[in-house]
Amino acid sequence: MKLLEGKVAVVTGAARGIGKAVALCFTQNGADVAFTDLAVDDNAKATEQELLACGVRAKAYASNAADFQQTHDVVAAIMQDFGRIDILVNNAGITRDGLMLKMDEKQWDMVINVNLKSAFNFVHAVTPIMMRQRGGSIINMSSVVGVHGNASQANYSASKAGMIGLAKSIAQELGSRGVRANAIAPGFIMTEMTAQLPDAVKEDWNKKIPLRRGGSPEEVAKVALFLASDLSSYVSGQVIQVDGAMNT
Repeated sequence: MKLLEGKVAVVTGAARGIGKAVALCFTQNGADVAFTDLAVDDNAKATEQELLACGVRAKAYASNAADFQQTHDVVAAIMQDFGRIDILVNNAGITRDGLMLKMDEKQWDMVINVNLKSAFNFVHAVTPIMMRQRGGSIINMSSVVGVHGNASQANYSASKAGMIGLAKSIAQELGSRGVRANAIAPGFIMTEMTAQLPDAVKEDWNKKIPLRRGGSPEEVAKVALFLASDLSSYVSGQVIQVDGAMNT
């Protein structure tokens, strides 16, 4: 039996990058997957086809995760299509970096809304479902900068630190109903976005990482698989850093 067979997972921001890797890992392990992105564009359609090729149910949904009502509407649609939700991965996120001295209100609000408020929106929407089912796993995709901070990323760091606090609080609130909540804090992960960085920047990052390389989205996905599955049945309220010991 596959690790997630019979389970339904919701992954936000999964048309590409870490979210896509998580969705693929879940389907390869037997889960049906509903995933969201701002639009069901060519990337989302291609991801949907890759998930379906694993022999499970999968569907892409267009949704602005930062919008409270849209989130509740899309969760209702997912419930109508899939019948249950066992796993939620809050992965949707953006960056709008800049020094605090030059950061404007729009940069701050946009990152907080997309990264942190979206997690609140989805947790709020799935909580009654998981409580009725008396079980579930909520995974917030945070970041090492949410644990340690980073210059020029005050907004991003604050949003990712908030996701850790949210996971820890939900773990305490919903534990009696069998619902677990954890956070993953990836370090320097080689995605489409980081691949565009100058070689000198990537080399500098690698020097700071004891494993001497960036991580892959698939390596983050394997940690999400552990937290989503019954292998972690007594793990809740934790933060797992996937960073090659960069911040040990």
